[in-house]
Amino acid sequence: MTELLIQKETFSIANSLKDIFENRLHNVCVLSEGDENNAEIPTKMDTYICSKEFSEQKGGDQEIVNIAKKFRVNNLIIVEENASCFAINTLLGGNLYKVKLPGNPTQACSDSSTNFGLQMLANLIKSDNQMVSGSKTSIHLLKLAARVAQADITVFINGPTGTGKEVLSQFIHLKSGRSKGPFVPINCAAIPENMLEAILFGHEKGSFTGASTANKGIFRAADGGTLLLDEISEMPMSLQAKLLRALQEKSVTPLGSQQNIPVDVRVIATTNRDMNAEIEQGNFREDLFYRLNVFPLATKDLCARTDDIIPIATALLIKHSPDVTKIPYISPEAIEKLIDHSWPGNVRELENVIQRALVLQSDNIINHEDIIVDLDPEKIQLGENILNPNDQLRLAAE
Repeated sequence: MTELLIQKETFSIANSLKDIFENRLHNVCVLSEGDENNAEIPTKMDTYICSKEFSEQKGGDQEIVNIAKKFRVNNLIIVEENASCFAINTLLGGNLYKVKLPGNPTQACSDSSTNFGLQMLANLIKSDNQMVSGSKTSIHLLKLAARVAQADITVFINGPTGTGKEVLSQFIHLKSGRSKGPFVPINCAAIPENMLEAILFGHEKGSFTGASTANKGIFRAADGGTLLLDEISEMPMSLQAKLLRALQEKSVTPLGSQQNIPVDVRVIATTNRDMNAEIEQGNFREDLFYRLNVFPLATKDLCARTDDIIPIATALLIKHSPDVTKIPYISPEAIEKLIDHSWPGNVRELENVIQRALVLQSDNIINHEDIIVDLDPEKIQLGENILNPNDQLRLAAE
């Protein structure tokens, strides 16, 4: 879990930042001046955040570095509020961020989920098990998943395509007692039916044509860790009984072998289908479903959790920008356009739009016209131009 120190003096967004970080399950300590010598404050923290004004009052960046050394922090963030423009600069080998945030700090605190600056600060914090959340729905899901992670039980995640089921699965793994073990995902729909059994359970040399060497399979590859069975509803009926047996007996039998090999694996299964309907139609075994559905979780469409849009968009900007110092600012008009879109493709569509905007933006600002959303897929397939006339003229001019 990431440990954060926030210096509250002359820092109007300190409490808003604290709320965001705590909703992402970080440990947060808010410092007042003079607390540096408080024995109750942990002496090993990950990140220290303060305002530029506080840094200047203390005598400059070196004094802030000295304060941070007392807590053995890895990263420093110094924030200039109400700046003339947005900018991120790095010093000390990338361990010190100096961030300029434009706009009224009071307005930023009023709606933190749609405030670009607050969300950018939150996403600058590096954490292996961080999930981006801004809506009450996602915050609740995150907290529930963290509790489930501590219980070594099978989890079944249902939700529309592109809503972060694999990301949630990895979060559960990293929050669990198996975090030091492997996380092995497999897409059950992407592997030919005649190969799936060998890939899952392994095979011996010569067990089938082309098996020139033995392979232990992904169940054994995930031993001591977590196995993600993505799109489990696409698994052939002929293989479902063997999977049920492996889950019940906690062992696998490789193709071409008579030996049962014990495995210690936590299984997480995901689907985007209505499993009750799949069972009724004879496409999925009811006994296997109940074996997998020990603790059900559900992800929602992005349009049902609009407070997640800007937090996710800023995380995607960081992901796809070549350098943190080159991350562009998203204008209020562009933010409004992102929030107003219905996002039928969910996070995957949002990622496409952000990558598109990074190409189209100029002067390090993503404006309203740089947000080009996906239109009718049939038009795309027919080769028609998906840009509106204004976008076409602008690109032609460039």
